[in-house]
Amino acid sequence: MTVVDVFAHVLPPEFLARMDAIHPAILAKFPYMKNQLLTDVAEHRASLPADHQQIISAVNLNPEDFVDPKQAAVLCRAANDEIAAMVRANRDVFPAGVAMVPMNNVPAALEIIAEQVAGSDALVGIQLFTQAMGEPITAAAYEPIFAKMAAINTPIWLHPVFDTRKPDNNLTFSWEYELTQAMTGIVAAHYFRKYPELKVIVHHAGAMVPYFSQRIKYIQTPEDYADFKKFYVDTAILGNPLALDLAADFFGSEHVLFGTDSPFGIPPIGPTAVIEQAVSDMTVTAEQKQAILSGNWQRLLASLG
Repeated sequence: MTVVDVFAHVLPPEFLARMDAIHPAILAKFPYMKNQLLTDVAEHRASLPADHQQIISAVNLNPEDFVDPKQAAVLCRAANDEIAAMVRANRDVFPAGVAMVPMNNVPAALEIIAEQVAGSDALVGIQLFTQAMGEPITAAAYEPIFAKMAAINTPIWLHPVFDTRKPDNNLTFSWEYELTQAMTGIVAAHYFRKYPELKVIVHHAGAMVPYFSQRIKYIQTPEDYADFKKFYVDTAILGNPLALDLAADFFGSEHVLFGTDSPFGIPPIGPTAVIEQAVSDMTVTAEQKQAILSGNWQRLLASLG
């Protein structure tokens, strides 16, 4: 059985060079991105266990944080072409990729979705972040992106970023809080009801939601509680089978997809082995474990437009 990791990262080297030309030594702002496995495809391939594939998405070096709307759109288009080329040249390990969109240029983002993602043989969705341009991802200006993705029946990968207004951000807890807040915003905006085909894959096993599911049940409305269950989530919490059991219990095991956040988490090559062992140690059935490792992704992929 081939294991499919739905949330693994790359930093396309030509895109990085373009960003570095605009802001020299840009990775000094993001030292964790100084990882050869992000940019060197040969080393990345060599780091993968046998019979493993990855759906690749770019790390959060987002053009809109550095350049004007027109430039951001050009950089995202070029990065998407580069990710698609990586997929086409390495189908055996990268069966698909995830596109970038310029969040300071929503009209261009919608054009990118229509022209680079819809019907693509290589790009199967877009990556959004919990905030963009200092606004929550559910700000009214961004709703057309959710509507467009639902219209083409193609998933959104939801990745956390820090809320820069907060002085005490940390990688252990802050990103999980930001993911939870973004999920709450999506539910509160009734996006799953307005856009029934909307599919959102949330990083880090749905963050705080499984642990606090009963607070959601008794504090929020029954309709909102039901909407929280419509998210897909990955397994990228660096192990912890009991927590993964909670995620499977709340979202349904069919909505849990194997994902690792590789190559981050556990040096030098990422946490794939640790997370795969955690899935093996879950209390769900053998059939459900196999579905988490690959079958759920294949079924989701088959359902897309």
